[in-house]
Amino acid sequence: MKLLVTGGAGFIGSAFVRMACTRGFEIINLDKLTYAGNLENLELVAGSPGYRFVRGDICDAGLVERLLAEEQPAAVVHFAAESHVDRSILSPGAFIETNVRGTFTLLEAARKARIERFLHVSTDEVYGSVEPPHESTEDDALRPNSPYSASKASSDLLVRSYWVTYGLPAIVTRASNNYGPYQFPEKLIPLMVLNALEGKELPVYGDGRQVRDWLYVEDHCRALLAVLERGRPGEVYNVGGNESLENIEVVRRVLAETGGNDAQIRHVTDRPGHDRRYSLSSEKIFHETGWRPEVSFSAGLPLTIDWYKRHPGWIERVRTREYQQYYEANYGGRGLKR
Repeated sequence: MKLLVTGGAGFIGSAFVRMACTRGFEIINLDKLTYAGNLENLELVAGSPGYRFVRGDICDAGLVERLLAEEQPAAVVHFAAESHVDRSILSPGAFIETNVRGTFTLLEAARKARIERFLHVSTDEVYGSVEPPHESTEDDALRPNSPYSASKASSDLLVRSYWVTYGLPAIVTRASNNYGPYQFPEKLIPLMVLNALEGKELPVYGDGRQVRDWLYVEDHCRALLAVLERGRPGEVYNVGGNESLENIEVVRRVLAETGGNDAQIRHVTDRPGHDRRYSLSSEKIFHETGWRPEVSFSAGLPLTIDWYKRHPGWIERVRTREYQQYYEANYGGRGLKR
């Protein structure tokens, strides 16, 4: 099967491209290469005969339509998105442009090209904060609380509308927090790992008791392939790792694995509108595709830390001046030392 993958140079997208290439898929990777897009993430497959990279914007309708006409992929797998809550609070406009307008542009092009399957990769954050012991199901109301999650909820609903109105065979997946190799260091686990290894303070929002479900990125990619092959058009599938932990527990586990200590933890002012708890029910994907997560958090975290230890050059190259400016803008006013 030939796939058009958007955002395939990002963290989850590149993991998916690497896995799909090893399984014999042909891949056209369309990526704008914004700050989180990195072709180094794809060095393992860059020379593969069935792989092609195209630098471009999913908002460029002409480009997207030409690619679909020239390559005639069987399916579109849509990762491309602005994806960090803190950045959406600082600058929400880019999230609306890419996540909403970009998704609309892809849907229109896919409709015209009569694409056989459109897989839209979304997030559990669209459900908003959920009270224990509830686990969000695919039929729950969407209650996004950040500009990022609101933009993803909007794109989810656009995808649904193209299935209902036009019959575009589209599927939405909503995953919990991903972690693993190649993740950009603005996200919780790589940020904590790198600060711990460098003897810096580890910024923890508020009391740190926000609950997240953790999913190893390769498990997520296996789920996406399962849905691509066996999922039903028009459906939504939650993809959870069944590993719910408070953020402060994650931070302490990072410190234990890296030889740090709790004195490095710095509680800082919480982010505005911070959701307290996410929790997914993944029963639907279990039953309909047979997928289940295979990598436990206790196994995946050491693998992730080891990868960052072995790739200092990658880390140095992604922590650019732009990243340093973001870090200062987000944490400087919270009293964190650089």
